This record gives sequence, structure tokens and C-alpha cells, in this order.
Amino acid sequence: MLYDILVIGAGAAGMMAATKAARAGCSVAVLERNPFCGKKINITGKGRCNLTNTRTWDEFARHVHPSANFLRPAFYSFSNKDVVSFFEEAGLKTVVTQGGRIYPESMRAADVSRTLVKCMEEAWVEILCGREVISVCREGDIFRCNYIEDGGRRMDSGSIEALSVIVTTGGLSYPTTGSTGRGYDIAESFDLHLEPLFPSLTALMPWQYDTALSGIDLENVGLTLVVDRTPVQFETGDLSFTDNGIEGALGFRVSRRAVKAILAGQKVFLELDLKPALSTEQLKARIGREMAAMQIDPGRVGQLLMRQLLARLMPRALIVPFVAANPGLSVATLPAALKLWRFKIQSFTGYERAVVTAGGVSQKDVIAKTLCARNVPGLYFAGEVLDLDGDTGGYNLQIAFSTGSLAGESAAQRILKQRASSE
Repeated sequence: MLYDILVIGAGAAGMMAATKAARAGCSVAVLERNPFCGKKINITGKGRCNLTNTRTWDEFARHVHPSANFLRPAFYSFSNKDVVSFFEEAGLKTVVTQGGRIYPESMRAADVSRTLVKCMEEAWVEILCGREVISVCREGDIFRCNYIEDGGRRMDSGSIEALSVIVTTGGLSYPTTGSTGRGYDIAESFDLHLEPLFPSLTALMPWQYDTALSGIDLENVGLTLVVDRTPVQFETGDLSFTDNGIEGALGFRVSRRAVKAILAGQKVFLELDLKPALSTEQLKARIGREMAAMQIDPGRVGQLLMRQLLARLMPRALIVPFVAANPGLSVATLPAALKLWRFKIQSFTGYERAVVTAGGVSQKDVIAKTLCARNVPGLYFAGEVLDLDGDTGGYNLQIAFSTGSLAGESAAQRILKQRASSE
């Protein structure tokens, strides 16, 4: 059977693209490597799935890399408000949480996947799971997609033909969810350029990391990224120390630039400010008030009293590693130590746990208004396979939904125009 549109990859972008194309009146098939759709969606947001957020475009754009202008047409054609409406109309209620983040009311990521699958089924999309795409080629005006199918005891091969193809295969992050980078191979086979790939929204490992920090979560702290002695990014919010190093919202926000710098051979440091809301002078006054309340003589603060004082200034679990990082700590040096705790970063967690893959199909080779490859009519790209990624907080799923929607509708319009002109 010759389909109007073939979507390769049934993640967030792929399922949205298939739904939009089918609703427009096209015959659509989806090829998915995994035995079911939405495997990566099911683990996003710690299993809760941060669908999007309430930011206006101007606010949203500041969290998109490397260029938000490329995303603008897709965002305006299917905005964060449209995403909420889409899921609400499909029967999935949503809720706005702290910071304007939007989740399914059930707080279950699997409900998002099920809703997207339901939308595809209701639009009569042919869903073909367990098929791993090997190659895509074009024969005249028709695309042929070759795949292998795991039948359990043996591997079968097959092919599907379509008038248009939408590549939504994701990146390299979380390979256990089926991310193999196949979309990059497809792009290169059609002579599209790839921007360098690297993991983003990932943990950063300090040199001589104190494992006593692992498991400690900090709220409302400041974090400065320093590259070759130059501060290049400052963020405030929450941070987590884990077995993999520094992560959480703050760690993830600076990780993109940090990873690029490390790969470029530059020296990378993170400077942690435990009291970003206070100046050094204000912090000195605060420490003075705490000592007065404890009836401590500033000239007679030993190790035990120092730890009791620190318990009023930071989580108790942080005291031991903080003292270890500041030998000879005194009342006089305490304010500076609280305002600047420097970590030399030696490495980062790779694709195995990175949330997204930065880099990908070059924006220069794809038309932003349609997401069609400039020199390959009928070939579209959407989602993480593109050189387009966002910060943590619902940005990446919104990018997937927006680009998937635009690619699906653009591919459908192309087919329908061709059909109308031939009648």
C-alpha cells in the first residue's frame, strides 16, 4: 500500500505529526522501533510528564537553543495553549503547578502516551510497532522506507512506500528507550548537514567529588558557570547532588554550555552561592544575629559551635561536606564561603542519562515555516532530531509538540494540494 505520509518514530513529535496529518485527510502510517509508542514520554518528568508551561513566546524563547527564531513559526502555529487544548479535548485534564509548569492532572506520564495513541487510532493512523528502520530512499516522487521486524524467533524485513516522510526519531539520549540516532543517518543520506551532537540537561561531575554530597537537595540557591575564568551564566533555583554529580534544575540549565566547553577543552567551574538573596554584608549581619541568639562569643567559636551555627544556615546534611570543603573555616571567612563554593568540573554524564541531545539536523537545511528539507521536497523533520533543544521545565516537549504539529500539517497540505491539482 502506498501511504500519503509515513512518520518514522512514535514519540511526542511523531504521534502529534501523525495525528495532525491524518486529521487533515491523509492516509498515515507510523513506524516505531519499540513494541509500543511513547516509551520515552513515559519516563519524562520523573514519570509525571511536564507537558509544557505557561510562558509567553518572549519568555519561552529565552530557554530555546541554539536559535529560538527557527521555532517561532511552529510555536505560533501550535502554542502551549494549543497543547493544553489538544489534550483537554482528548479527555486528558491538565494542571498548572509551581513555576507555571503544566502536567496531566493524574501526574502519570503514561496517560499522555495513551492519549496520543488514542488520538492516532481515532484518526485511523496505521500504527506499526516493532519495526526498526534501516534506510529511506527516494524513487522518483515516492519514498521507500526499509525496515526489519523482530518476530521473536526470526528477523523479517520489509518496506513501506509513501509520498512524504516525517522523521521524528529523537536523538541519542536514553538509548534504553530506543534512541539510536537513526534519524541522523537518514538526514545524511539525503545530504543534509548535522550540527555536532552532545548530551544536554545532564549531570556535571566535579573533580574529587565528595560523595557525602550525594542525595542532598538545595532550594533557592545561586549557580554561576565559569569558563576559562569568565562567568558566562548565572541561574537561581533548586539544585541536587547525586551519584553522578551536580544536577537538578540548576545543574541542567548550565549543563549545555558546560558540556560544550568541556568538549572544547576549556576549563569549567561551577560557583555555588548558598545565600543568593543576601549580599556579603547582609550575610555578616545575619550570622551576627544567629550568634547573638545562640549567645556565642565570636572569638570562641570552635568546631562544635561552628557546626551548631551552620545548622541555622543550611540543611544539616550539607554541614559535613561544607566544612570539609572549607578547611580552617572561621566566623570571619564564613560569609565568603557561603557566597562562593567552587567546584572544578571534570566530566559529565553521557547520553545514557542525559535528558536531551543537543545538535542535530541543521536549521539551515530545513525550512522553518514547514519543517521540510530545503532540497528534498516531501521530507520533513520534527522533534529532537533537529538542532533544537530547550531547558528543563516543559520546553522540550513543547518543542516536540509544536514541530510535530507543523510538520504533520505541512506534509498534509502538500499532499492535498497535489491531489487537488491532479483532479
